[in-house]
Amino acid sequence: MNAPELLTIPVPFYQPQGAECELFEAAWRQQLPVLIKGPTGCGKTRFVAHMAARLGLPLITVSCHDDLSAADLVGRHLIADGATVWCDGPLSRAVRIGGICYLDEVVEARKDTTVVLHPLTDDRRILPVERTGEVLQAPPGFMLVVSYNPGYQHVLKTLKPSTRQRFVAMSFDFPPPEVEIGVLMLESGIGEALARQLVTLAGQLRRLSGYDLEEAASTRLLVYAAKLIQAGLPPWQACRTALAEPLSDDADTVAALLAVIQTQFPG
Repeated sequence: MNAPELLTIPVPFYQPQGAECELFEAAWRQQLPVLIKGPTGCGKTRFVAHMAARLGLPLITVSCHDDLSAADLVGRHLIADGATVWCDGPLSRAVRIGGICYLDEVVEARKDTTVVLHPLTDDRRILPVERTGEVLQAPPGFMLVVSYNPGYQHVLKTLKPSTRQRFVAMSFDFPPPEVEIGVLMLESGIGEALARQLVTLAGQLRRLSGYDLEEAASTRLLVYAAKLIQAGLPPWQACRTALAEPLSDDADTVAALLAVIQTQFPG
């Protein structure tokens, strides 16, 4: 089966850590759905955007939540100008146009919602639309990608084995220090010495994640801190605003984070 004609889309920056780009492209060419696992802010969403542009495919992203229903994904009838019309949901639109549908934090969606994905994740590659009687056949370019953070989710919020085993899976983590330094420099414009200090600080904060924090200091938050410094804020203040305060609401925990920050950036 021939691949669809590719579009010209600007490619968002993404620094590969291994062979993840080649693996993703191979999955797309073989029409396989992909599950991406990794901590918040490690680059999962940027990676998917990068690959969609690299492959020239439209990208439709859905941020999943507790109230996300099957109708939210597939579509529903709406009243417009006195008439009832059908409105496709993001999943249906992605199937029709042959693009990538990316469900971010898929385990946050209701269990009965994820069942609607099953016919798209086997050799049928179809999406039944029960309310219209239509059965959408996914074209060659369509790809289903889902992601979640396995370290953060409650034991009751995980993918059922019957769903998980329909995907090929890729595990992401925070970049190695030298890669993360390069990301900070490119994304914010700060110099190497300051980027190295921020990455060193991130390593110190991440070692606390199993004790006082639900989540670790992400690469995303490091970029925020670097951008605030580049905008003229003192480094300690930028780190407090972009790292300590977002990571916890507990006053004692924030104080402990600030103590770590001051080892790199005295206030």
